[in-house]
Amino acid sequence: MVQGMTGSFRLMKSLNRSLVINIIRRKGPISRTDISKQANLTPPTVTNIVNDLLKEGLVKEGRTGASKGGRRPVLLSINYNNHYVIGVDVGTGQIRVGLSNLNAELLNRKKETLPAGIKAGEFMTILYRLVDDMITNSDVSRDKIVGIGIGMHGIVDEEKGISIYAPHFDFGELPLKERLEARYEIPVKVENDARCSAIAEMWFGDTRANPNLVFINVGDGIGAGVILNGQIHRGHHHIAGELGHMIVDLNGRQCTCGSYGCLHTVASGIHIRERAIHEITLGRSTALREMRENKEDIDGEVIYEAALHGDEFAEELFAQAGRFLGLAVTNVINFLNPDQIVLGGGVMKAGAFVMKPLVETVNRRALTDDARKTEITVSSLGSHSALLGAVSLILHDVFEVQDR
Repeated sequence: MVQGMTGSFRLMKSLNRSLVINIIRRKGPISRTDISKQANLTPPTVTNIVNDLLKEGLVKEGRTGASKGGRRPVLLSINYNNHYVIGVDVGTGQIRVGLSNLNAELLNRKKETLPAGIKAGEFMTILYRLVDDMITNSDVSRDKIVGIGIGMHGIVDEEKGISIYAPHFDFGELPLKERLEARYEIPVKVENDARCSAIAEMWFGDTRANPNLVFINVGDGIGAGVILNGQIHRGHHHIAGELGHMIVDLNGRQCTCGSYGCLHTVASGIHIRERAIHEITLGRSTALREMRENKEDIDGEVIYEAALHGDEFAEELFAQAGRFLGLAVTNVINFLNPDQIVLGGGVMKAGAFVMKPLVETVNRRALTDDARKTEITVSSLGSHSALLGAVSLILHDVFEVQDR
């Protein structure tokens, strides 16, 4: 009985701490008195919690506020630049590493290209080097780094911190959390990269008022992060959100997963480039021929430039991808009925060339008038959404309930 009471007391302390620190984060600068009122906690309880936060350096005292009859209150705010987080975004062909403060402001960034079919040993060597450089070359004391968050493409076991399957790499399960914690003695969190982007949208994007949203990343691969009732949804086998492997063409080509007709085979950045090169090889008339001497040098940026100059084939490449993405988005709307769908990734840099046919497809095929009005937007966070989401994995632990 005593043990149960002790556990309950610790949880209550943790809940109160979380409540206080989040009021300071959202409403600061704020006085202890106002925190007490908003948290419905006694002044002594707030004072004790604030004293602990001041000792830890998570909170700082600043200017004084207006007097309401007594001494002018000292206002509290988060000490964003006293602790730091390392974020890692592992895409299909590139790794990005960044150092941020507790407000997810990126203070330093590095990136490196990852060769196709990279093996585990080579990948870990690159990851270690980038994290080492981030720690060594940043003007930050190592003991001020509170965690490393990793957004990894493919299937991830977030509880164990394991990359289960990265389709563009030549390795199986990789215990990222175990290896990095052993090397750096810093807490490590691992999550799927699209889910990281969804978390970033929830924390920092234009979607913060929507508790039910789906983020869809459309780059070399396609994946989604699903937020339901403000919580990330991962599924029973960690594969919730693998939208790139939704079947959209029963007679389609084979996908890297072994199945046929996956969305990835008709709407990903890789497919758009491959189709462009294939059609040019067959003699297709397009300005893309003159824009690059070697057709293998054609990429999404070149195709976008051609579309901007009115090349019909370039426009059709994006339009076809947009229509298939529209089918997938329609399926998501009809199945989950979210408040909002946010799209990001390299393909979405094509803007209206993709969005217009996507939205037109949804308007034709969604189930009801209200469903057709579902808010569909392009992310305001740009190419850093997964990196910010990786940082947010650690920020969640800093600011939310701890002694569970």
